[in-house]
Amino acid sequence: MAFAVPKETYSGKVFELTIGSEKTVVFGGENVLPFNAFEGSVPNRPLIAYEIQDIPPDDWPETVRKVYEGVSGNPVAWAKYCQDTLNAKAIALRLVGTHPDRNNYSPEEAAKTVKDVLAAINVPLIILGSNNADKDSLVLVAVSEAAKGKNCIIGKAQEANYKTIAAAAMANNHKLIAMSELDINLSKQLNILITQMGFDKEKLVTDPMCSALGYGLEYTYSVMERIRLAALAQNDMTMQPPMLGDIGMYVWKVKETQAPESDLPSWGSLEERGIAWETATAGSLLLAGAELFIMRHPSAVQAVEKFIDELM
Repeated sequence: MAFAVPKETYSGKVFELTIGSEKTVVFGGENVLPFNAFEGSVPNRPLIAYEIQDIPPDDWPETVRKVYEGVSGNPVAWAKYCQDTLNAKAIALRLVGTHPDRNNYSPEEAAKTVKDVLAAINVPLIILGSNNADKDSLVLVAVSEAAKGKNCIIGKAQEANYKTIAAAAMANNHKLIAMSELDINLSKQLNILITQMGFDKEKLVTDPMCSALGYGLEYTYSVMERIRLAALAQNDMTMQPPMLGDIGMYVWKVKETQAPESDLPSWGSLEERGIAWETATAGSLLLAGAELFIMRHPSAVQAVEKFIDELM
Protein backbone atom coordinates (compact mmCIF):
# COMPACT_ATOMS: atom_id res chain seq x y z
CA MET A 1 0.00 0.00 0.00
CA ALA A 2 1.42 3.33 -1.09
CA PHE A 3 2.16 5.92 1.56
CA ALA A 4 -0.18 8.93 1.41
CA VAL A 5 1.34 12.17 2.67
CA PRO A 6 -1.03 13.66 5.29
CA LYS A 7 -2.20 17.10 4.26
CA GLU A 8 -3.84 20.04 6.00
CA THR A 9 -6.32 22.30 4.23
CA TYR A 10 -6.98 25.89 5.22
CA SER A 11 -9.93 28.17 4.62
CA GLY A 12 -7.89 31.38 4.61
CA LYS A 13 -5.32 32.95 2.32
CA VAL A 14 -2.62 35.61 2.73
CA PHE A 15 -3.26 38.72 0.65
CA GLU A 16 -1.03 39.20 -2.39
CA LEU A 17 0.71 42.58 -2.65
CA THR A 18 2.25 44.17 -5.73
CA ILE A 19 4.64 47.09 -5.27
CA GLY A 20 6.60 49.29 -7.66
CA SER A 21 5.79 51.12 -10.88
CA GLU A 22 8.53 50.62 -13.48
CA LYS A 23 9.57 47.24 -12.11
CA THR A 24 7.00 45.50 -9.95
CA VAL A 25 7.43 42.76 -7.36
CA VAL A 26 4.71 40.52 -5.93
CA PHE A 27 4.80 38.78 -2.54
CA GLY A 28 2.28 36.97 -0.36
CA GLY A 29 -0.67 35.09 -1.80
CA GLU A 30 -0.10 31.67 -0.22
CA ASN A 31 -2.91 29.59 1.28
CA VAL A 32 -0.71 27.21 3.30
CA LEU A 33 1.85 27.46 6.08
CA PRO A 34 5.34 28.59 4.98
CA PHE A 35 6.64 26.65 1.96
CA ASN A 36 4.14 23.78 2.35
CA ALA A 37 3.41 23.87 -1.37
CA PHE A 38 2.44 20.18 -1.32
CA GLU A 39 -0.71 21.21 0.57
CA GLY A 40 -1.76 24.19 -1.51
CA SER A 41 -0.42 27.22 -3.36
CA VAL A 42 2.75 29.26 -2.72
CA PRO A 43 2.65 31.52 -5.79
CA ASN A 44 5.33 34.04 -4.81
CA ARG A 45 8.71 33.91 -3.09
CA PRO A 46 9.37 36.11 -0.06
CA LEU A 47 10.88 39.49 -0.89
CA ILE A 48 14.12 40.86 0.58
CA ALA A 49 14.76 44.62 0.44
CA TYR A 50 18.18 46.17 1.04
CA GLU A 51 18.18 48.85 3.74
CA ILE A 52 19.69 52.28 3.06
CA GLN A 53 19.54 55.53 5.06
CA ASP A 54 19.32 59.25 4.36
CA ILE A 55 22.41 59.86 6.52
CA PRO A 56 25.67 57.91 6.87
CA PRO A 57 25.12 54.83 9.08
CA ASP A 58 27.59 55.76 11.81
CA ASP A 59 25.83 53.47 14.29
CA TRP A 60 26.23 50.38 12.07
CA PRO A 61 29.16 48.02 12.85
CA GLU A 62 32.23 48.43 10.66
CA THR A 63 31.65 44.95 9.20
CA VAL A 64 28.51 46.27 7.48
CA ARG A 65 29.59 49.86 6.87
CA LYS A 66 32.66 48.82 4.89
CA VAL A 67 30.43 47.05 2.33
CA TYR A 68 28.87 50.40 1.44
CA GLU A 69 32.02 52.51 1.78
CA GLY A 70 32.02 55.27 -0.81
CA VAL A 71 28.25 55.31 -1.35
CA SER A 72 26.65 55.42 2.11
CA GLY A 73 27.15 59.18 2.40
CA ASN A 74 24.68 59.74 -0.43
CA PRO A 75 21.31 57.93 -0.43
CA VAL A 76 21.01 58.20 -4.23
CA ALA A 77 24.42 56.60 -4.82
CA TRP A 78 23.65 54.01 -2.14
CA ALA A 79 20.33 53.09 -3.75
CA LYS A 80 21.92 52.79 -7.20
CA TYR A 81 24.69 50.61 -5.80
CA CYS A 82 22.15 48.24 -4.24
CA GLN A 83 20.15 48.10 -7.46
CA ASP A 84 22.94 47.91 -10.03
CA THR A 85 25.73 46.08 -8.18
CA LEU A 86 23.90 43.97 -5.60
CA ASN A 87 20.87 43.27 -7.84
CA ALA A 88 18.42 44.37 -5.16
CA LYS A 89 14.81 43.43 -5.89
CA ALA A 90 13.60 46.27 -3.66
CA ILE A 91 15.13 49.01 -1.52
CA ALA A 92 14.07 50.24 1.92
CA LEU A 93 14.96 53.88 2.60
CA ARG A 94 14.98 54.65 6.32
CA LEU A 95 14.72 58.39 7.00
CA VAL A 96 16.84 58.31 10.16
CA GLY A 97 17.96 61.88 9.60
CA THR A 98 14.48 63.23 10.28
CA HIS A 99 14.57 62.15 13.93
CA PRO A 100 14.66 65.15 16.30
CA ASP A 101 17.67 63.64 18.09
CA ARG A 102 19.62 63.10 14.86
CA ASN A 103 19.71 65.68 12.03
CA ASN A 104 16.08 66.76 12.50
CA TYR A 105 15.57 67.04 8.73
CA SER A 106 12.32 68.72 7.75
CA PRO A 107 9.50 66.94 5.89
CA GLU A 108 10.44 68.97 2.82
CA GLU A 109 14.06 67.76 2.98
CA ALA A 110 12.85 64.17 3.39
CA ALA A 111 10.51 64.55 0.40
CA LYS A 112 13.41 65.78 -1.75
CA THR A 113 15.52 62.77 -0.74
CA VAL A 114 12.71 60.41 -1.65
CA LYS A 115 12.19 62.09 -5.02
CA ASP A 116 15.91 61.92 -5.80
CA VAL A 117 16.12 58.22 -4.88
CA LEU A 118 13.01 57.37 -6.90
CA ALA A 119 14.42 59.18 -9.92
CA ALA A 120 17.61 57.11 -9.74
CA ILE A 121 16.14 53.60 -9.43
CA ASN A 122 13.45 51.50 -11.06
CA VAL A 123 13.00 48.79 -8.40
CA PRO A 124 10.25 49.21 -5.76
CA LEU A 125 10.91 51.48 -2.79
CA ILE A 126 9.88 51.04 0.84
CA ILE A 127 9.91 54.39 2.70
CA LEU A 128 10.38 54.25 6.46
CA GLY A 129 10.30 57.05 9.01
CA SER A 130 12.64 57.49 11.96
CA ASN A 131 10.27 55.76 14.41
CA ASN A 132 9.54 59.03 16.20
CA ALA A 133 5.74 58.96 16.19
CA ASP A 134 5.22 62.74 16.17
CA LYS A 135 7.85 63.51 13.52
CA ASP A 136 6.79 60.58 11.34
CA SER A 137 3.26 62.02 11.26
CA LEU A 138 4.68 65.02 9.40
CA VAL A 139 7.45 63.37 7.40
CA LEU A 140 5.50 60.41 6.05
CA VAL A 141 2.70 62.66 4.81
CA ALA A 142 5.21 64.71 2.81
CA VAL A 143 7.11 61.74 1.38
CA SER A 144 3.90 59.90 0.56
CA GLU A 145 2.85 62.82 -1.61
CA ALA A 146 6.34 63.09 -3.13
CA ALA A 147 6.20 59.42 -4.15
CA LYS A 148 2.67 59.54 -5.57
CA GLY A 149 2.23 57.18 -8.49
CA LYS A 150 5.21 55.00 -7.54
CA ASN A 151 3.22 52.36 -5.60
CA CYS A 152 5.58 52.33 -2.61
CA ILE A 153 5.21 50.91 0.87
CA ILE A 154 5.00 53.65 3.51
CA GLY A 155 5.69 53.05 7.20
CA LYS A 156 5.46 52.62 9.93
CA ALA A 157 1.97 53.47 11.16
CA GLN A 158 1.61 52.97 14.92
CA GLU A 159 -1.21 53.41 17.38
CA ALA A 160 0.00 56.94 18.11
CA ASN A 161 -0.03 58.19 14.51
CA TYR A 162 -1.87 55.72 12.27
CA LYS A 163 -4.69 58.08 11.31
CA THR A 164 -2.43 60.65 9.67
CA ILE A 165 -0.12 58.17 7.98
CA ALA A 166 -2.89 55.85 6.75
CA ALA A 167 -4.78 58.82 5.28
CA ALA A 168 -1.63 59.94 3.41
CA ALA A 169 -0.94 56.45 2.07
CA MET A 170 -4.56 56.08 0.98
CA ALA A 171 -4.62 59.49 -0.74
CA ASN A 172 -1.44 58.73 -2.70
CA ASN A 173 -2.20 55.06 -3.46
CA HIS A 174 0.61 53.44 -1.49
CA LYS A 175 0.78 50.30 0.59
CA LEU A 176 1.11 50.74 4.37
CA ILE A 177 3.07 49.05 7.18
CA ALA A 178 1.11 48.73 10.44
CA MET A 179 3.45 48.18 13.40
CA SER A 180 2.46 46.94 16.85
CA GLU A 181 4.56 45.69 19.74
CA LEU A 182 4.85 41.88 19.63
CA ASP A 183 1.28 41.06 20.59
CA ILE A 184 -1.21 39.40 18.26
CA ASN A 185 -4.13 41.26 19.83
CA LEU A 186 -2.45 44.65 19.39
CA SER A 187 -1.59 43.75 15.82
CA LYS A 188 -5.17 42.76 15.05
CA GLN A 189 -6.56 45.86 16.75
CA LEU A 190 -4.33 48.21 14.74
CA ASN A 191 -5.23 46.53 11.45
CA ILE A 192 -8.93 46.89 12.33
CA LEU A 193 -8.54 50.58 13.23
CA ILE A 194 -6.75 51.31 9.96
CA THR A 195 -9.30 49.47 7.82
CA GLN A 196 -12.16 51.21 9.63
CA MET A 197 -10.77 54.45 8.18
CA GLY A 198 -11.46 53.06 4.73
CA PHE A 199 -7.94 51.79 4.01
CA ASP A 200 -8.00 48.64 1.90
CA LYS A 201 -6.97 45.66 4.05
CA GLU A 202 -5.36 44.13 0.97
CA LYS A 203 -2.84 46.99 0.87
CA LEU A 204 -1.59 46.46 4.42
CA VAL A 205 1.66 44.91 5.62
CA THR A 206 1.66 43.70 9.24
CA ASP A 207 4.78 44.43 11.25
CA PRO A 208 4.48 42.62 14.59
CA MET A 209 8.03 43.87 15.37
CA CYS A 210 10.89 41.41 15.62
CA SER A 211 13.98 40.56 17.59
CA ALA A 212 17.39 39.09 16.89
CA LEU A 213 18.61 35.57 17.49
CA GLY A 214 19.27 35.22 21.21
CA TYR A 215 17.23 38.30 22.12
CA GLY A 216 13.64 37.06 22.19
CA LEU A 217 13.50 35.43 18.76
CA GLU A 218 11.38 32.59 20.12
CA TYR A 219 8.71 35.04 21.27
CA THR A 220 8.75 36.84 17.90
CA TYR A 221 8.44 33.47 16.16
CA SER A 222 5.43 32.47 18.26
CA VAL A 223 3.63 35.78 17.62
CA MET A 224 4.20 35.54 13.85
CA GLU A 225 3.15 31.89 13.85
CA ARG A 226 -0.09 32.72 15.69
CA ILE A 227 -0.82 35.53 13.23
CA ARG A 228 -0.31 33.23 10.26
CA LEU A 229 -2.41 30.44 11.79
CA ALA A 230 -5.22 32.93 12.47
CA ALA A 231 -5.08 34.02 8.83
CA LEU A 232 -5.15 30.52 7.39
CA ALA A 233 -6.89 28.21 9.85
CA GLN A 234 -9.42 30.72 11.20
CA ASN A 235 -9.80 32.72 7.97
CA ASP A 236 -9.34 35.92 10.01
CA MET A 237 -9.13 38.61 7.33
CA THR A 238 -7.58 41.14 9.71
CA MET A 239 -4.59 38.80 10.03
CA GLN A 240 -4.21 38.04 6.32
CA PRO A 241 -1.87 40.88 5.22
CA PRO A 242 1.73 39.77 4.53
CA MET A 243 4.14 40.15 7.45
CA LEU A 244 7.36 42.16 7.66
CA GLY A 245 10.61 41.12 9.32
CA ASP A 246 12.66 44.31 9.76
CA ILE A 247 15.75 42.23 10.45
CA GLY A 248 18.78 44.46 10.02
CA MET A 249 17.98 47.13 12.58
CA TYR A 250 17.60 44.55 15.35
CA VAL A 251 20.45 42.19 14.46
CA TRP A 252 23.30 44.64 13.95
CA LYS A 253 23.02 46.24 17.38
CA VAL A 254 23.42 43.10 19.52
CA LYS A 255 26.64 42.09 21.23
CA GLU A 256 27.27 39.08 19.01
CA THR A 257 27.47 41.27 15.88
CA GLN A 258 29.61 43.98 17.51
CA ALA A 259 31.95 42.45 20.12
CA PRO A 260 35.58 42.56 18.83
CA GLU A 261 37.48 39.34 18.22
CA SER A 262 40.17 40.61 20.61
CA ASP A 263 37.65 40.59 23.47
CA LEU A 264 36.04 37.25 22.60
CA PRO A 265 38.43 35.23 20.42
CA SER A 266 36.47 32.03 21.05
CA TRP A 267 33.54 33.52 19.14
CA GLY A 268 35.50 33.49 15.89
CA SER A 269 35.47 35.98 13.01
CA LEU A 270 33.40 39.08 13.80
CA GLU A 271 32.28 39.54 10.20
CA GLU A 272 31.27 35.91 9.74
CA ARG A 273 29.52 35.97 13.10
CA GLY A 274 27.43 39.01 12.14
CA ILE A 275 26.48 37.58 8.77
CA ALA A 276 25.48 34.30 10.42
CA TRP A 277 23.39 36.17 13.00
CA GLU A 278 21.44 38.08 10.34
CA THR A 279 21.02 34.94 8.23
CA ALA A 280 19.78 32.80 11.12
CA THR A 281 17.34 35.46 12.28
CA ALA A 282 15.88 35.93 8.81
CA GLY A 283 15.72 32.19 8.19
CA SER A 284 13.78 31.67 11.40
CA LEU A 285 11.23 34.33 10.53
CA LEU A 286 10.85 32.88 7.04
CA LEU A 287 9.64 29.68 8.70
CA ALA A 288 7.40 31.67 11.05
CA GLY A 289 5.52 33.09 8.06
CA ALA A 290 7.03 36.48 7.18
CA GLU A 291 6.94 37.38 3.47
CA LEU A 292 8.86 40.69 3.41
CA PHE A 293 12.33 41.30 4.87
CA ILE A 294 14.56 44.34 5.30
CA MET A 295 18.23 43.33 5.59
CA ARG A 296 21.67 44.93 5.52
CA HIS A 297 24.61 42.65 4.70
CA PRO A 298 24.75 41.38 1.10
CA SER A 299 26.28 38.05 2.15
CA ALA A 300 23.39 37.44 4.54
CA VAL A 301 20.91 38.35 1.81
CA GLN A 302 22.57 35.90 -0.59
CA ALA A 303 22.47 33.12 2.01
CA VAL A 304 18.77 33.70 2.70
CA GLU A 305 17.97 33.87 -1.03
CA LYS A 306 19.66 30.47 -1.44
CA PHE A 307 17.64 29.16 1.51
CA ILE A 308 14.44 30.40 -0.15
CA ASP A 309 15.45 28.72 -3.44
CA GLU A 310 15.80 25.39 -1.63
CA LEU A 311 12.52 25.77 0.26
CA MET A 312 10.58 26.83 -2.85
